[in-house]
Amino acid sequence: QVQLVESGGGLVQPGGPLRLSCLASGRIFSPYVTGWYRQAPGKQRELVATITSGGRTNYVDSVKGRFTISRDNAKNTVYLQMNSLQPEDTAIYYCNLKNFRDYWGQGTQVTVSS
Repeated sequence: QVQLVESGGGLVQPGGPLRLSCLASGRIFSPYVTGWYRQAPGKQRELVATITSGGRTNYVDSVKGRFTISRDNAKNTVYLQMNSLQPEDTAIYYCNLKNFRDYWGQGTQVTVSS
């Protein structure tokens, strides 16, 4: 059984940075895709960024140039570095792993406000 645990959310001022972490445990077989999704109040969950087991990355247009997804295989951790955060980035951020099925973390709240 795969488990994902997110951390790093919080309150940040507009223009500020924040880094989210997703620690994965359990048996994971290549190939797989790890990603970050977010869900704002009253909105559907949307894809933010993904990274494949081969290192290929993909971003939603609204975060390109501001967010960076990366992975530390030795630590079984995927990161989402978020820079130049804006109020519209406020949401619960979820870590996702696609490996024969979808696995989800519990989510971490990101609030961008002055």
